[in-house]
Amino acid sequence: MGVFDTVTGSAASGFPPRVGLLTGRFGRGGRACPSRGGLADWEFMRERLRAYSEKIETFYREVVLQERRGTRAALLRGLLYAVSKVFLLAVILRRKLYNVRLLRDSTLGVQVIAVGNLTVGGTGKTPVVEKFARELRDQGRNVAILSRGYRSKPPPVHQWLLNKILFREDTRPPRVVSDGRSLLLDSDMAGDEPYMLASNLKDVVVLVDKDRVKSGRYAIEQFGCDTLLLDDGFQYWKLRGRRQDIVLIDCQQPFGNERLLPRGTLREPPSHLARASYIFITKSDGNTAALRERLVRLNPRAGIIECIHHPLYFEDVFTGERRELDFIRGRKVASLSGIAQPESFEQSLVNLGGELVYSKGFADHHRFTQQEILNAINRGKKRQAEVIFTTQKDAVRFPKIDRRDLPIYFMRVEIKILSGARDFQECVKKVCFID
Repeated sequence: MGVFDTVTGSAASGFPPRVGLLTGRFGRGGRACPSRGGLADWEFMRERLRAYSEKIETFYREVVLQERRGTRAALLRGLLYAVSKVFLLAVILRRKLYNVRLLRDSTLGVQVIAVGNLTVGGTGKTPVVEKFARELRDQGRNVAILSRGYRSKPPPVHQWLLNKILFREDTRPPRVVSDGRSLLLDSDMAGDEPYMLASNLKDVVVLVDKDRVKSGRYAIEQFGCDTLLLDDGFQYWKLRGRRQDIVLIDCQQPFGNERLLPRGTLREPPSHLARASYIFITKSDGNTAALRERLVRLNPRAGIIECIHHPLYFEDVFTGERRELDFIRGRKVASLSGIAQPESFEQSLVNLGGELVYSKGFADHHRFTQQEILNAINRGKKRQAEVIFTTQKDAVRFPKIDRRDLPIYFMRVEIKILSGARDFQECVKKVCFID
């Protein structure tokens, strides 16, 4: 399959500030020139902190998945296991407090579909949200997608700190990524997933705010929306009402390492799958009998839908040129990504007929620098790669570059239902009140 050079954390060459929208000035060789002044210093520090947090995240992942050996890693896993027991009690207590209404939830008088998962990252949630939005829109619903905007640009620190000290609610309106007509924010302000959804769904409202009750109310009052899609909303219990819970289970790693955070990747115990209205088995390979049996035991009432991420075409990251899928066949290719499970993406390139000679991976939601892109080009060329492929979610986080001696394409995918289409249509009809 070729030579793999997977890099964890930030760039191997250090932690330069992100180029492009934030710094905007370059010295020789494409490196960002140091800037003076309070704003530039803060942006530089923010990028350094982002890079450092990625290194910690990668180290943590390696410990949790037992990729790191030795006494220190074993002791840390023991500590994380103890903390996971406390986490389990906190999850159960929080759920009970909502059930007895000591923690209050809200209803907004509209249809709510919460799409989420039991594990952290890697289930292919964004294409499923997109599929629901398209189907509901085609049935005449006025849809708004509500996201918390994971790793989007945070508000000013002084404002956030003052609100916390004074116990004030954040009264600012949600960020409008798309008003259903135009794309209004970049991926840095919106977050990569909301930006990608807004790019693919030109006539759907996309809002970003941690408070989904506030953003839902804004969608209803300002845009007349009658259906709210919560991106990563299975654990968001503050918004209820006429709600359908859609849970995604990755066929390749259904329940992660079967342990709760922080010792594992589970946000909730598998038994909490009983809350789901419908279950999507994503990245299905067709060999799901044992998994289906377990899911039925956990929730005998939920409809089960199997799907795959079906490639549509390749698109040049910088020029927008599109290529058919047979473009990759017989070519030596390189892969560049910053997603939770890059192995699935890399395997899809091989399945389409490419010879993968170089692969470079970063932490999930990594914001690429110009130098990292150039390094990938140089290393890909050394291994005779003819083209670099990335994911659409990664492509929105690429800075502009002038060098085009090795083209970079992203793979456009959509959800294709293999089985359970009737359950999917039944879910859509329930939301749209169709008999």
